[in-house]
Amino acid sequence: MNAGETIISIEQVSKRYPGAQALAEVSLQITTGELHAIVGENGAGKSTLMKVLAGIVTQYDGRLVLRGQPVHFAHTRDAQWHGISIIHQELNLVDELSAAANIFLGREVRTRLGLLDEAAMQRAATGLLARLECHVDARQKVGRLRVGDQQLVEIAKALSLEAEILVMDEPTSALTETEVARLFRVMDQLRGRGVTILYISHKMDEVFRLADRITVLRDGRLVATLRRDQTNPREVTSLMVGRAAEASLVRSTVELGPVVLETRGLSLPWVGHPREWRLRDISFQLHRGEILGLAGLMGAGRTELLESLFGASPQPPRGRVYLNEREVQFGHPREAIAAGVAMVSEDRKRLGLFDHLTVGQNITLAKLGAAVRGGLLSRRREQRLADEAIRRLGIRTTGPSAPITTLSGGNQQKAIIARWLLTGPQVLLLDDPTRGVDVGAKAELYRLIDDLCTGGLSIVITSSELPELLALCDRILVLAEGRLRAEFSRAEATEQRIMEAATLGIDL
Repeated sequence: MNAGETIISIEQVSKRYPGAQALAEVSLQITTGELHAIVGENGAGKSTLMKVLAGIVTQYDGRLVLRGQPVHFAHTRDAQWHGISIIHQELNLVDELSAAANIFLGREVRTRLGLLDEAAMQRAATGLLARLECHVDARQKVGRLRVGDQQLVEIAKALSLEAEILVMDEPTSALTETEVARLFRVMDQLRGRGVTILYISHKMDEVFRLADRITVLRDGRLVATLRRDQTNPREVTSLMVGRAAEASLVRSTVELGPVVLETRGLSLPWVGHPREWRLRDISFQLHRGEILGLAGLMGAGRTELLESLFGASPQPPRGRVYLNEREVQFGHPREAIAAGVAMVSEDRKRLGLFDHLTVGQNITLAKLGAAVRGGLLSRRREQRLADEAIRRLGIRTTGPSAPITTLSGGNQQKAIIARWLLTGPQVLLLDDPTRGVDVGAKAELYRLIDDLCTGGLSIVITSSELPELLALCDRILVLAEGRLRAEFSRAEATEQRIMEAATLGIDL
């Protein structure tokens, strides 16, 4: 096809998951040889749309038209056969296989006798990698390569498939500046050969360096498609957020107390990674009765910061942490809990719930010592603790003996919060606490969080939903690539200012 002609049309594509509309009647035309950026907040539908194109999501409404012909891919191999390849943010390589073996995985070259022709695959792989400025030995295991080289192995695989459409999902999130520059040169080469690139990114500087056109998604819907030379980063970030916080959720005004928690130069090493630091030089204060929000896009370091404060980080953090003006170093969560710090993890099902236990057992798990008398666990005392927590937090359940799996997502989250409140914390760390709960349950959790802080508890909260942070928080810190980029008071914070700090790569 000639440059400028439509290579693929997305027509009224919708995709619904239980409890969530991921895409709603999205229509879009992609032209041959262009670099088309797809942008939006977390949860806007970007990745779902790309998975439809790549044959990963196969059940959806609407249709795709490729080179003038309707298509519906049954699987990724089907999409690849039609010339579409996707490079995920989390690379899809087999660490124990060589670069060459990964490039030709599932399409191995064989001799006339049916044996693997490793020499032929290595020669072909070497040629493909050389075209991409990747001068690694094709025989080397990819698990030993730097992330930037691993990514080029993925692109080499796409070239070996003769891909005409290349989908790239946050391709620079784990690369050094040198590797990013090399990747951009490779992308320019690919476009020169007529390859069409769909590029998902949160980074506005990259989008405006690379894209011909920019499509903005919000809440699963297409908001606008703009030419790069007819817009600017501030307009695009405004289109990305484009909604107001619900007034009914605005936090009540409280008078903050003294500083309870403080970090000075908190840094978290990233061993073996080219970026070297998950967190770098984070300093902030948290006051008694305050709700402090952590904003940032995926990979910004929000969860890592909470884990560092809770003694649960993969590596010991550096810098200083003070609790009530006393320096502390938590090597394990049990030390943090004993000092008055508790954490509700982002992954409720994997890290929060014990699905083989009852509601009451899930609640009392971290405070069983309070129900022990004479060295034996008193079931009566345990049930009393659970009953009080259920009543205090308004957990909807038939009773403490009910299986935890019978509760709704919002009530499961309340049960986890109840568990940590039994430990008597001074600081509660909440990592995306309303993730996966319905609107009504969210409102209840908002009121609970507000009430807890009114009672003197201090909370640090992350959320992928900016209206949630704006409604709840007294202050909001913005992280980007492990660094603190901005701090906003309630009066100063807007969705656009937060998104600009998170995506433009500037300190505000």
